Amino acid sequence: MKTLVGSNLERVLAEGHFAVTAEVGPPRGPEAEVVKKKAGILRGVADAYNVTDNQTAVVRMSSIAASKILLQEGLEPVMQIVCRDRNRIAIQSDLLGAWALGMRNVLCLSGDHQSAGAGGKLNGHPGAKNVYDIDSIQLISVVKGLRDEAVQDGGDSISSAAPFFIGAAWTPLGPPEKFRTIRLAKKINAGADFIQTQAVYDIKRFSEAVRRAEDMGLAEKTAILAGIIIPRSAGMLRYMNNNVPGIEVPDELIGRMKDAADPHEEGIKITLELIDAARNLSGIKGVHLQAIEAEGLLPDVIKAAGLLPRPHVY
Repeated sequence: MKTLVGSNLERVLAEGHFAVTAEVGPPRGPEAEVVKKKAGILRGVADAYNVTDNQTAVVRMSSIAASKILLQEGLEPVMQIVCRDRNRIAIQSDLLGAWALGMRNVLCLSGDHQSAGAGGKLNGHPGAKNVYDIDSIQLISVVKGLRDEAVQDGGDSISSAAPFFIGAAWTPLGPPEKFRTIRLAKKINAGADFIQTQAVYDIKRFSEAVRRAEDMGLAEKTAILAGIIIPRSAGMLRYMNNNVPGIEVPDELIGRMKDAADPHEEGIKITLELIDAARNLSGIKGVHLQAIEAEGLLPDVIKAAGLLPRPHVY
């Protein structure tokens, strides 16, 4: 794998190491200290750190600003950018600004529908207008154009290229599953250098999806990282299974969490089993770990999985 950007994540994958990325959610407010605190907890445990872009359609500190704070704290960000909130003019402007601020990894996403933010204690903005001027596949192509050709989507040139390591998402168990593999191929053909999957709990079905990707030659063209969210209760697993598209949780895992004397320890045990299973799939080149506002769990999990220390690459 030839490096184009020189980001730490890119080099780790290029040298054949099993990569680790972790998620950092920006706060629902302007406090830089919240991001700095999370940076202190997670420093050194991953190769790069995803910074979400108003996930679940809830207003949070911008992914660009939070990514810059992480960078200042010595952590390499994977800046997420969604199509929901900006047209192609604003997206490209933000990408150029992000590159100028030091961002080198970008994850291209469609973005949760604005109705996803309403519920529970949050009102969200269900009446907000979505944009979706372009979709995530087109966004990948736009970023590739800025990097490889120094050209905007409209055809105008820019003064110099903006070399990003381009990421995309894959929901392998979203129905219909075979179509999801075709959509993955489209993202890779558009220019995706690495892939992070939706959270995986059904390893048997996930391994079948990965095998389909391998049969199509997709795993050779990109680096696929298996997504894993640390479960903290049976209710959490049940909610994701029922409400989050593409997340399929076997009844066995829900039962284990329900019957566990210590759900915290059982959730860690399940996570370690999932990481181990992912490492044994030939088409998987790393894991993307999420703790959802419980980032303090990640260092111990990553250590227990035998994934520390992280490799130093130059």
